[in-house]
Amino acid sequence: MTDTPSLRLDALHRYPVKGLSPEPMDHATLTAGDYFPGDRLFAVENGPSGFDPAAPVHQPKIKFLMLMRDEALAQLDTRYDPEDGTLTIRQGGAIAARGDLAQPEGRAAIEDFLTRTMPGSLRGPARILSAPAGYRFTDSPRGFVSLLNLASVAALETMTGAAVDPLRFRANLHVTGLTPWAELDLVDRTLTTEGGVRLRIHKRTQRCAATNVDPVTGQRDLAIPRTLAQHLGHTDCGVYAEVLEGGVLTVGEALTLA
Repeated sequence: MTDTPSLRLDALHRYPVKGLSPEPMDHATLTAGDYFPGDRLFAVENGPSGFDPAAPVHQPKIKFLMLMRDEALAQLDTRYDPEDGTLTIRQGGAIAARGDLAQPEGRAAIEDFLTRTMPGSLRGPARILSAPAGYRFTDSPRGFVSLLNLASVAALETMTGAAVDPLRFRANLHVTGLTPWAELDLVDRTLTTEGGVRLRIHKRTQRCAATNVDPVTGQRDLAIPRTLAQHLGHTDCGVYAEVLEGGVLTVGEALTLA
């Protein structure tokens, strides 16, 4: 890798509800010190978690419905409308449930559907949790913005001998222009976009069994963490970054590595 590789922002995604569908974006407005916009705003509590919105403390993902254990979630096509707060769930192409997550009856409609659909996954009542200001339901306590190097995904395809959908990694930013695994050496370095956004890489992303699940079929068909460990001696793929300076990210724009 050279000191100034030519990087490009290939895709942007948000995940409004933890464990549910990605939503592609053409652009996103980031704010210094804040999370990726519209990301991990909600989670589905799998039995009492102890989460207190008045004094939010990061909770391990096992307390929520999530792909690592509940791969059937990937078979649901979900969309969240931030304008009216409505979550729509489609199953087999048809609308199966819809509800305003800001209203008790709307949350109940979604909770009832998930209770009927995933009885074997639930340890207690399914309950929609909303993130209070300054908090998100990310896997990492400091998972502000997640970045995936598409060259590393291509290298994984060689390792597994199978196609690997980048959406398995549920990252906010997909980036091209780095060599495989180069993102893992960028901790404490800064990416700057044409629009003036500055992102400081602060942590590698350790992968779990959620990446084994095909994001379209919901089938657990690969062994990504095991493959990484066998070939690289660790399970890291992608990185987390914090926003030093905000602004608009646009798909297709160049990024500069400081």
